[in-house]
Amino acid sequence: MKINRLNSIILLGLIAIISILVAQLLWTKEAFTLEQKKLSQKAHIALLEVARKLYEGKDHEPSCQNPVRKVSNDYYIVNIDNEFEPDILEFYLRSEFKKMNITTDFEYAMYNCQSDEMVYGNYISLSQKAKAKKTVTFPKHKNLVYYFAVRFPNETTYLFSSMRFWFVLSTALILILLIYVYSIFKLLQQKKYSELQRDFINNMTHEFKTPLSSILIASKYLIEQNPIKEDKKLHTYTDIIINQSNKLNNHIEKILNIAKSDYAPLELKKETVLIVPIIEETIQNIQLKYPDAFINIETDSDQYQIETDSFHFANLVYNLLDNAVKYSVEKPEIIIHITTTNQVLKLAFKDNGIGISSKNISFIFDKFYRAQNEKSNEVNGFGLGLYYVKEICTLQNWKIKAENNTESGITVTLSIPYKK
Repeated sequence: MKINRLNSIILLGLIAIISILVAQLLWTKEAFTLEQKKLSQKAHIALLEVARKLYEGKDHEPSCQNPVRKVSNDYYIVNIDNEFEPDILEFYLRSEFKKMNITTDFEYAMYNCQSDEMVYGNYISLSQKAKAKKTVTFPKHKNLVYYFAVRFPNETTYLFSSMRFWFVLSTALILILLIYVYSIFKLLQQKKYSELQRDFINNMTHEFKTPLSSILIASKYLIEQNPIKEDKKLHTYTDIIINQSNKLNNHIEKILNIAKSDYAPLELKKETVLIVPIIEETIQNIQLKYPDAFINIETDSDQYQIETDSFHFANLVYNLLDNAVKYSVEKPEIIIHITTTNQVLKLAFKDNGIGISSKNISFIFDKFYRAQNEKSNEVNGFGLGLYYVKEICTLQNWKIKAENNTESGITVTLSIPYKK
């Protein structure tokens, strides 16, 4: 159901972006057509005004009301039944195009009835200060005696430059579409990898648990036998097998819980609990495992209560203490400060361990992360303990941070919303 919903959302998003892009391209095409019509209208009006001025001071009126003809998108001819000078024509063309805000280059030519050719042509570049004259070849037009022609050779480029905003917007939408498609591709790829990883972890841990359970059952039966009890060495070795098997079993359970939490959030059964007794009980369990560890609670009250899942809270404290003891070179000393400030209950776990470099301390809550240091090879684990702690804090909207101490070790601080 969730996969189908995700696929539907991805498909709808893709259709929406493609639809917007298609609409944008259609609008851009329509805008280009409008710009083309606008240029054509302005050119037509300007050429009409040039024709009118060429008749001024002459002894007869124009032979037709509309002497301007558009032969193609960039080519116009103007019928003038009168003689005129090329310099005057060029002056009028420049001035009228300037009035109509036509800023693209143009070229013009006049028909000479004596030579039956288009002559006196010139290319007018509005983007250059130096304007070199050159002869322009224009096709002749039938049935006209005195006329001139105008062509805009860079009309398409001119229109595109006036539509920069539309093209920038279209390009931005294309980039958004490409980024969206790439992101979806990476998301699906990551999802596939996550599923493969989860399946591998589940299969691996289940395959490990079956022989491990057999080892534990056999070892517990073996340690109860009289020959084993009577032989101190055999009893010690059997006890080591049981302890290490239990440790391995705990690691496997931890991996399974983390894999399950990635697929579905952990369910917390919250209740109001006193935290100091839970911490004290956890300290006792840790000291059974590490008898030399010194762990002390510093608090002004043992009546602090919070809403939490007592099981997961105890596991959280156990993981923090276990991690602090593991990374101690000298005799482990851990101080747990419990204070309240501005309706926030703070639990600070301060140890005397080897610490961690400042550039890596922000990664210690990442899954499978294990810092490389002098204790890396001695400490067993998968880098899941502190990740589990972070997950529990996130589920309960608690804040957690780690920082190096001034002398040695680190301090991990939990900030829990608290109301008396």
